Amino acid sequence: MSTVDVRSIEQEALDLTRELCRKPSVSAEERALDETAELVETLLTATGFETRQLEVDGAPPAVYGELAGEGDASLLLYNHYDVQPVDPIELWESPPFEPSLRDGRLYARGAADNKAEIAVRLATIRALHEARGAAPLTIRWIIEGEEEVASPHFEAIVEQNIELLRADGCLWEGGGLALDGRPEIALGFKGNLAVKLDVQALSDDAHSSLAGVLPSAAWRLHAALASIRGADGSVRVRGFHHAVREPSERAREAVAGQSPSVEDELREFFGAEEFVDGLTGLELRKRLTFSPTCNICGIHTGYGGPGIKTVLPAHASAWMDFRLVPDQRPAEVFELIRSHLDAEGFSDVALTFLASAEPAATLPEDAFASRVIGVAERVIGKPSSIFPLAPASLPIVDSLQRHVGVPGLSAPDNPVYGGSAAHAPNEHVRVEDFGPAIEFTIALLDELGS
Repeated sequence: MSTVDVRSIEQEALDLTRELCRKPSVSAEERALDETAELVETLLTATGFETRQLEVDGAPPAVYGELAGEGDASLLLYNHYDVQPVDPIELWESPPFEPSLRDGRLYARGAADNKAEIAVRLATIRALHEARGAAPLTIRWIIEGEEEVASPHFEAIVEQNIELLRADGCLWEGGGLALDGRPEIALGFKGNLAVKLDVQALSDDAHSSLAGVLPSAAWRLHAALASIRGADGSVRVRGFHHAVREPSERAREAVAGQSPSVEDELREFFGAEEFVDGLTGLELRKRLTFSPTCNICGIHTGYGGPGIKTVLPAHASAWMDFRLVPDQRPAEVFELIRSHLDAEGFSDVALTFLASAEPAATLPEDAFASRVIGVAERVIGKPSSIFPLAPASLPIVDSLQRHVGVPGLSAPDNPVYGGSAAHAPNEHVRVEDFGPAIEFTIALLDELGS
């Protein structure tokens, strides 16, 4: 079997990351999505993939490629070419779409989430194909452009292309290594419900001297938010927890065996001196994995500039997201929140559905998952840190499971780490993390093709 030069793959992956990150493919702003899809398709075609663009009404194109390999084995890869908005732009130390290599780190929006992983997979597959004349197995790859807005059209894309997506297993968007060097494996992801609350108290902003007699949108919104989540952190929406499924014994064992450096990462990368409710150790990891959340993503009302503007705001808005666990359903939770607001006297507060994702996971005992975990542990030389349910959400998992029936997971073929600042200013990847991701990818493709 021909060997490949990992160092040269690293350099190509780094160059490809730069090329991809120059595209400002912000799906929330519908920026540069078609041209980024064209670039991705061109890169796949140059590697030997037979490609096409999968289109549905109202969505940017998803790029599909298939590379025939030796034998009958097949693997589906999933990635996305869209990225998060860059705000607040003033906190970036270099322009977000002008990749900058500083102190062994490549800074750019989308580098960690998840263009560097596209680059690692592409450069590795290209090297194996060129060195051996064929890939170790048939590789099918779908790269969409709406993941950062909860993949609203992915379900339709899957429904129309089920046969194209069939494979023995799927590698979703991947993770990296824990702080202690253990490979991180995610077998599933939480669901998500994103909503917006709006209060219109007056026709126009008023002078703040009238606050004693005119209603305040800001205070009204504050009261509505306080009714949803109590001061003790509990979610006060009736029925919110009723559908929560008890985790299995295998899932509990996986969390007990996770790297304890999860806690160290949170302290180091986010400056947290203590955690909610004084959590630490196993109890912290259990809540991170098995508990739903209620979060305020942003609030806007009145004046936020320098100095003071004595104004009584006419309008106030809040953006919230709820991370959900099996068997919570976003549509049902939305209705519960609406009913709660009405019952608490906030029928005047508008509630708008923004996005959702269903919770979904692969069983810990799945054969494909076991093979991937085994390769990760062999290559890295340390036991895996397994997340039966990752704290984040990945909308595509449920669609692939229900329509295609393909098992999958998130594996350490992404050169990211806990401090990569995905979704934040100064997003970056470390050059040192490309090598382990590439070595794992080579070993995994060989194992699955054997």
